[in-house]
Amino acid sequence: MISRRSVTLATGLSLFAAAHMSSIATGGGPEPPGSLDLPAPPPAPAPAPAPAPRRLLRLTSVPGSEQHRLNDLLLLSPEGPRSETGHVVFFPGDIQNFQQEMALQPDAAPWQCWSLERVAVMLGARFPGCHIWVIRASRMYLHKFSCYQNFVESNLFGAPEHSPDYGALRHLRGLLGHGMERAGLPNPLPPLGGAAFLPHGFALTLVGFSKGCVVLNQMVYELAGAKTDLELQPFLSSISDMYWLDGGHPGGSETWVTDKRALGELATCGVTVHAHVTPYEVRDPMRAWVGREHRRFIKALEELGACVTHRLHFENEPASIDNHFRVIKEF
Repeated sequence: MISRRSVTLATGLSLFAAAHMSSIATGGGPEPPGSLDLPAPPPAPAPAPAPAPRRLLRLTSVPGSEQHRLNDLLLLSPEGPRSETGHVVFFPGDIQNFQQEMALQPDAAPWQCWSLERVAVMLGARFPGCHIWVIRASRMYLHKFSCYQNFVESNLFGAPEHSPDYGALRHLRGLLGHGMERAGLPNPLPPLGGAAFLPHGFALTLVGFSKGCVVLNQMVYELAGAKTDLELQPFLSSISDMYWLDGGHPGGSETWVTDKRALGELATCGVTVHAHVTPYEVRDPMRAWVGREHRRFIKALEELGACVTHRLHFENEPASIDNHFRVIKEF
């Protein structure tokens, strides 16, 4: 369902509209204001090592908390010393898709080094011994604009409209449970509606990049309700770290959570918060609110006593979409 919020400002465009990656294909639907045709994109970074097929498992149409909420998942299983209980969940940004699908799209093909498979391998090196879950957005409008409709109310281009009870945490809980069953992992999460307990030692790290940060933001708004939900309490307690990587979306506000009440819930839930940004998002003069909101997010959490770390990457380099993506490798 499309939210009431519309994309009305060129300055509020999502990743590739703001970067002028390309215009919307003729006849392909409404065009976000301000998007332009571009010359060929800059040279892509050196490709990451090719993923090992035997360790990567693609799971399609996995249900979450409700049968009609479906997402494709990519699982990278650990090699070497294994952590049977450590799990990392990654929410990608615009244009990021499975390698095969990116190769077929002219706008996406130059950015295949940031495909879901290659990012999974990068995260496997960043979090050795853990299971890496990459959650594909449920809709990719025009093969470019990620929309996480199953996690947060969103418009056509993926701009969110947050609420306290949309069910993002419950959907993630269901997705992981069904995904673990489909993958044949030992000690999967019990089904929703059944036992509330989790496997012994189950630990969860959440990572959002660019548009994917809207999912983390939605979860923050749901914390107050989740803390009183007997079924979600153990799952919430299993989240040890949340990483915001250069968050951005096509709306004109709420790129970062600034609501003091919601941030108070985050500060008291025991999660370590990490914010990694680049000049591409927080120093863009055409989207100045992003930097202001980021500063308010950090300041409020520090004042509330949260465990928070933050870093501006590539601060002495010109803002670029290449460095925006590179934060995935650098954080």
